[in-house]
Amino acid sequence: MAEIDRETALEKVKQNGKTLEELPEEYKDDKEIVMSAIEQDGNVLEFASNRLKADKEVVLASVKKVGWTVCYADEQLRKDKEVVMEGVKIDGQELYYASPELRDDDEIVLEAVKNKGLILKYASKRLRADKKIVLTAIQNDKRAISFISDENLKEDEEIKKALE
Repeated sequence: MAEIDRETALEKVKQNGKTLEELPEEYKDDKEIVMSAIEQDGNVLEFASNRLKADKEVVLASVKKVGWTVCYADEQLRKDKEVVMEGVKIDGQELYYASPELRDDDEIVLEAVKNKGLILKYASKRLRADKKIVLTAIQNDKRAISFISDENLKEDEEIKKALE
């Protein structure tokens, strides 16, 4: 994109957030421009500067609109329970991008398997043996049974009933 002033850049992203991708790097590091782009299109976190991908306010704005964008968040924010929770509420697949600590968090994993049972695969071994989490995952997708870590759960009456 040819030389563009800040106000023009801001107007462009307000009309079409994807314009952020084409802007000069200085604008990808401008919080107001990036937040305006995300407000218009939650998918554009990918094009923000690394500094802004580490800004919790920016990442949350994106993740609350489009859960999967947590994959672009700075590693520290993938350890942030609030950020990851917002992502898994929308799409349980986001558990894949969570830190090992959050893959062992009962609340996070339960929320993730509510809308994507197969994501049980990425939960900690401890939680793949948790009856409540396993049952929720199976109720969402019976194929989740293949990811439980406690074979005894396969004999549990409630689990068997959920598999019928």
